[in-house]
Order: sequence, then C-alpha cells, then structure tokens
Amino acid sequence: MVYHKAFRNVFYFRIKRWTYMLSLFLPPQKEPLISVEKKIDGGLFFCHGFSTIVVAKSIGKRCWINQQVTIGYNSQWGGPVIGDNVHIFAGALVIGDIKIGNNVVVGAGAVVVKDVPDNCTVVGNPARIVKRNGVTVNESL
Repeated sequence: MVYHKAFRNVFYFRIKRWTYMLSLFLPPQKEPLISVEKKIDGGLFFCHGFSTIVVAKSIGKRCWINQQVTIGYNSQWGGPVIGDNVHIFAGALVIGDIKIGNNVVVGAGAVVVKDVPDNCTVVGNPARIVKRNGVTVNESL
C-alpha cells in the first residue's frame, strides 16, 4: 500500500466503502482507471499502470496488464470478459463485447475486437492467432 500506488487502485476498488478515508492518507495513483461491472478475481497486477484504462465486465485470476493498455466498451456493445492467466502487453486494445479465454497472451500493440480462444497468443492489427496450445500457427480470429 505504501510503495505501490497502482496496487492501491485495485485495493480501493475492492473495498469501496472505506476508500475516501484511506485515500486521504494514501492517495491512489491517477492511473490506471478501473471500472469493472461484475468482479475482479485475485491476482490482478498492473506493470506500470501509466495511461491504462480498464472498463470490463469481469477479469479472471492472475491477469497481468502492462502500460498504455485500453480495455473497454465500444459504442454499440458491451465490454470484454477477461479470462484467467491473461497477459496483456503494452499498448494493446481489447474493445467490445468479446471474451478473452484463459491462458491468453495479447501482444504489444494488438487490436482485439473478436473472441480469443483459450491457450492462444494473439498479435497485430487486426489481431490474429500466432500460437495455439504451444504450436505456431497463423490464423484469423
């Protein structure tokens, strides 16, 4: 709490009721912006939360989000559901009413607007699958 301001944001999001009182002594970091509709499971980690926006339906266990990531709603549909053990690298965009499966890696700068199956690595704009279940592939989403 004292040394990691980004942790404070997640902590304050979870406790809601006492946020104001605690934030007088330990102010939250201005980033990341966190707004999750349903739940955040344990182990959410922000590596350099600078310029990071997270607006999702839910986030699974042990999710790792790097800097300058945008996770959010699009203008017509809902927000994403992020699975367990997901790593989203710097500058990636995950937008819309989509599901990111379990054990997924979203590469730096990727633009994901379609569902991603479990155990995949996606890169590029538009995102494509480059690894599925440990095997190198080149598939469209």
